[in-house]
Amino acid sequence: MVGVTTVSAAAEQGERHHCGTFVTDEFRRVFGDDHDRAHRCSECDTCARLSHGSAVGVDVEIPDPETSPGRHGGEPG
Repeated sequence: MVGVTTVSAAAEQGERHHCGTFVTDEFRRVFGDDHDRAHRCSECDTCARLSHGSAVGVDVEIPDPETSPGRHGGEPG
């Protein structure tokens, strides 16, 4: 039998776990956890937080743009 990947499985591999938007394999490999899963990305987090490990799922000291309205271009709550 030929190895076939279903569309849903392929889509799951390319999605961000936090906001569900597609990210590349390279992004997940570089910024993701040990299983190449990106928990956050540049659409839902800042570059500063990503570089400190937020994509791996680590809590970082830099304020989260989702919980700190108005920061990093976010709209006030």
